[in-house]
Amino acid sequence: MSEATTAPSAGRSVLVTGGNRGIGLAIAKAFLANGDKVAVTYRSESELPEGVLGVKADVTDEASVDAAFAQVEAAHGPVEVLVANAGITKDTLLMRMSEDDFTSVIDTNLTGAFRVIKRASKGMIRLRKGRVVLISSVSGLYGAPGQINYSASKSGMVGMARSLTRELGSRGITANVVAPGFITTDMTAELPEATQKQYLASVPAARFGSAEEVANVVRWIASDEAAYISGAVIPVDGGLGMGH
Repeated sequence: MSEATTAPSAGRSVLVTGGNRGIGLAIAKAFLANGDKVAVTYRSESELPEGVLGVKADVTDEASVDAAFAQVEAAHGPVEVLVANAGITKDTLLMRMSEDDFTSVIDTNLTGAFRVIKRASKGMIRLRKGRVVLISSVSGLYGAPGQINYSASKSGMVGMARSLTRELGSRGITANVVAPGFITTDMTAELPEATQKQYLASVPAARFGSAEEVANVVRWIASDEAAYISGAVIPVDGGLGMGH
């Protein structure tokens, strides 16, 4: 593709953690359509679109993260856009929540984001440019019963992005949070029908969102057009959280 037909923010090395399904996969596809070189991390094998590089990685293990980055860097060059999307849930009410239920979710969702951001920042600092996008959740700001572990992990991403902005903002690096609401994915489809109806009733848009709608926002916040936005929290929730 010639320079004349390539958007200024296309052709970059993009890494999406947990990008083999759901919102992560939609994000990977959006960057691929943008003309970027896209890699995703995964824990279990799955079919990926043509042109997407899959690397096996466990975000709870620093050595595994480092090895994954080395693979991506060898194939696509230093990571210029990092989307920290890998996450798990272990929903249960506080009185039934075990210590492992809490710490494992924090370690994957929040500390996992820290591990990949720390590794990516090395290359971004050298390049004096970069985009970090953390995929949070409306429950991180709005709260949700049975999700004290998940909500805490997703809320922590806001402080992480804002501290990163203050540390690395002068190096041409932005860090923002995208907070999806109720998005139709395999994970949300597993929720009881009564819970889904309850959520739907509280969404002003009166519908659930699509993974593509989240992906479009992520692609934009990582673009040149959004170069002066950092430390922001962008809800994609049909008005559910109302900016909490």
